[in-house]
Amino acid sequence: MLRSMDSAVSGLRAHQNKLDVIGHNIANVNTFGFKTQNYSFKEAMYQTVTQSTGGVQNTDTTAAGTNAAQYGYGTLMGSITTDMTFSMPTYVGGLNACIDGQGFFITHANSTVSSDGGTGGGTGTGGDGVSVSDDDVINSLKGLGFAYTRVGQFQLDSEGYLTDGTNFIYGFRPDADGKYDDTELGTLYALRVPTDVNGTITDGSDSLQAKNVKINELGEVTATVTNDDGTNVEVKLGKIAIATFQNQEGLAKSGGSYYSASITDNTGGCAAEIAGNGIKLMSGYLEASNVDLAKEFADLITTQRGFQANTKIITVSDEILSDLISMKR
Repeated sequence: MLRSMDSAVSGLRAHQNKLDVIGHNIANVNTFGFKTQNYSFKEAMYQTVTQSTGGVQNTDTTAAGTNAAQYGYGTLMGSITTDMTFSMPTYVGGLNACIDGQGFFITHANSTVSSDGGTGGGTGTGGDGVSVSDDDVINSLKGLGFAYTRVGQFQLDSEGYLTDGTNFIYGFRPDADGKYDDTELGTLYALRVPTDVNGTITDGSDSLQAKNVKINELGEVTATVTNDDGTNVEVKLGKIAIATFQNQEGLAKSGGSYYSASITDNTGGCAAEIAGNGIKLMSGYLEASNVDLAKEFADLITTQRGFQANTKIITVSDEILSDLISMKR
């Protein structure tokens, strides 16, 4: 077989992969929180025919050096990276929130997760919660099955838990006085409407019926409940936690606007914190997709031409092989 055909076949595969990435980007141009993926190429392996050698020079003779002679075998996928650039916030109203800055909402499929990896479901106080009071435990968050998202489409479920329609939203609870001290900010829980007007949550008890649920720019979720005497009381569910990573591009997309992390990945250190210190929530907003259609269509054109050029090489190689075969006839 001709090397040119091998190179062209590798070029077809690589350009097809890039077309797949571009098509996925364009398909998600209106998907809230979607982050564009970028595809790059790299050269394939080489066959060395002549090694590079240095010249020889002495009192009797002088010989010139020679450069290497190599044949290439086309192209391969270099990398597929995710562009985590913040996109334009879009106002949609309701119980929605957008992170203005870096970070992700922390969610989980279970309403109870503890630092030892135990999980449960249904009603409850959230078990022992997840301790995030020191670096070692903070990093262990990546091994507890949390899903991270930029899309803050929130709602209350039938048991009073704050969810995004799929997973439970995790955050920090206030203390008995409704304040947040260092101790209370050391444990993550699934946020839930309290079971009494004093703001406490009793295991196995139904949450109060909440109305007028709101989120402020500091991520604090409040709701109005009715007291036994018929008066309205505002209660606090807690403050939504925001996860930050040393290398957020190291997160893996897991579908449905979620990202996953593991202890062995390339995200580096992570932390769970509340809004503030340069991060705030925009209540009623959702982050739009950061897909640049003009760039995607320009890449689509150049990638299509690259694909066509490689098909032409295969056609020419086929004609050469056909001529060689016809020589025998």
